[in-house]
Amino acid sequence: MWPSRGTVCEKCPEYVPGQAYDLRMSADLRPPSGHVFRVDRARGPVWYAKYRLPDGRQVQRKIGPAWTERGRPPAGFFTKRTAEAWLRDLLDQARHGTLPGQTRTGATFADAAAEWLRYVEQDRRRKPSTVSGYQAIVRVHLLPEFGSMPIESITPAVIEAWLARVDRASSTRVKALVLMHGIFQRARKVWSLPANPVADVEKPSLSRSADIQVFSPEEVWALVRTASSEQDAALFLTAAFTGLRMGELLALRWRDIDFASSAVRVRASYYAGHLTTPKSGKVRAVPLAPDVAAALAQLGRRLDWVGDDDLVFVGVAGDHLDGSALRRRYKAALTAAGLRPLRFHDLRHTFGTRMIAKADIRRVQEWMGHADIQTTMRYLHFAPRDEDAALVAEAFAVERAGDDLGRLGASRDVLPGTRRQS
Repeated sequence: MWPSRGTVCEKCPEYVPGQAYDLRMSADLRPPSGHVFRVDRARGPVWYAKYRLPDGRQVQRKIGPAWTERGRPPAGFFTKRTAEAWLRDLLDQARHGTLPGQTRTGATFADAAAEWLRYVEQDRRRKPSTVSGYQAIVRVHLLPEFGSMPIESITPAVIEAWLARVDRASSTRVKALVLMHGIFQRARKVWSLPANPVADVEKPSLSRSADIQVFSPEEVWALVRTASSEQDAALFLTAAFTGLRMGELLALRWRDIDFASSAVRVRASYYAGHLTTPKSGKVRAVPLAPDVAAALAQLGRRLDWVGDDDLVFVGVAGDHLDGSALRRRYKAALTAAGLRPLRFHDLRHTFGTRMIAKADIRRVQEWMGHADIQTTMRYLHFAPRDEDAALVAEAFAVERAGDDLGRLGASRDVLPGTRRQS
């Protein structure tokens, strides 16, 4: 007789995990079996299946309308042979433990989502900003649809039907689907769910736009001039001239500003009351431009909060600035300056696009803290090079006879859409 789940066997005193217990117990269960039968209804005959699951439960399910005419049946109709094939496939799933609804976990999708969020926050130690984004997707997109459903009842077909109804951008649908995959992967370990239904769902196509909205240098200075305070002005200028993320700006301390070496050391990030490492997980140094150095030096002449461990951009009590309030002041400055409603993060993109035209891509990657150089490469098309046209001309240059040049000369000095005057 097999030991109970999570106990020690007397003959082999090793711990018996729950999954191994389930596999051993399956040897004592009956093999699934069943048969098909036809029922004549008023609207036509219908095939049904009656089968017994390994745990002894008996189930009767409708297969579909019966085809009794000659020739190949239309889609959705079944002959006796195709009805039996349908049943064989179902019994095969039951035999392998992958039949939807066969396993009874007692957990709903809401339970599984809560466990996964706990897992990524506490066990995987994801950043608070990352967890907050996950929570928003689960709360807004997943729980309203799947929250009360038993996790074993959620099939690929159910998920695909939901995806077809979601009226959101492809990127949002993909994010929600990726989170669902993680939730069900965790459920497989915690509740011994036999399969991950998301694995059989095709991701929506995702078209990425290479267009990035950025400020011109004149627009950056216009934003700085309309800031509501000297500190906000210095912060906006620093954001555009260093490419730091908002959380990294809010975590800057005076010891991170190296005036002598003209560098800013990015050591931390602040979000929603939590101080963490930068997104890349690494400390980096960013050039300190003279205009930024002058603005920060002026800010350092304030009466309080100028010690090495004090924050550069500080709240009224010496604490971190509130990111939401900062965004509101940023939008007000945009409006006052008559600028386009670009995001605060577009100040970072402005740095990337300006610097890619002046420095090699590896240095820009290092300054911006990109873990993957592919992220930096999206700025490459913002790097105009005056010599490019000359290079193309040189590549196609050939020795041409005088007659060829003469024939071309008649048209080379005529602009497109114009006619040569006779």
